[in-house]
Amino acid sequence: MRTLPKLTPTSFLVMANLLVYIYTSVVGFIETSDIAAFIETSRSVLYQWGQFNYYVMNGGYWQLLTSIFVHVDIIHLSLNMFFLLIFGFRADELFNPEEYFFIYFLSGLSGNLLTLLLMHPLTLSAGASGAIFGIFGACVIYLRKTFGQSIVGALLFSFLLLVMTAGRGVNVFAHFGGLAAGLIIGYALAKSRKIVF
Repeated sequence: MRTLPKLTPTSFLVMANLLVYIYTSVVGFIETSDIAAFIETSRSVLYQWGQFNYYVMNGGYWQLLTSIFVHVDIIHLSLNMFFLLIFGFRADELFNPEEYFFIYFLSGLSGNLLTLLLMHPLTLSAGASGAIFGIFGACVIYLRKTFGQSIVGALLFSFLLLVMTAGRGVNVFAHFGGLAAGLIIGYALAKSRKIVF
């Protein structure tokens, strides 16, 4: 008798992001009657469920979390899910589901809070990249610390990835906030465990 594949945090989050994208595309299509809503998320949807700093500062606090699952267009979604799969499958092996989700959501939230504090009130942003950077940071520093290696290499590698992903239209503050949170959590988890080889 065949058993169903195990649902890991990574596969759950990929499916959640895909379902949210389908939902926001349908909502955008209903609002605009434009099939392009499935390629590029409508501005009205982004203002409602992405992170528009002005709205957050005026009571739209839910956007700090919903924006982690909202993407600007299908390319944005595809790239983020690609990197979530790469880093997430390793995180599935290193952390239990509670730890994984804690890293993911706290990293995403940290990136969004940094965006809120340091970017213009009219900034509009969305995407899972802050949370994904957190997963990456947690994995790389956890492995270095667990194997008794210097964490300097992990920090340099993390900084290099941060610089490589910087560019026009990229929310570097969300990336940095998520990465910093992931590094801190990953280090704390590694330090709290005694690994026997």
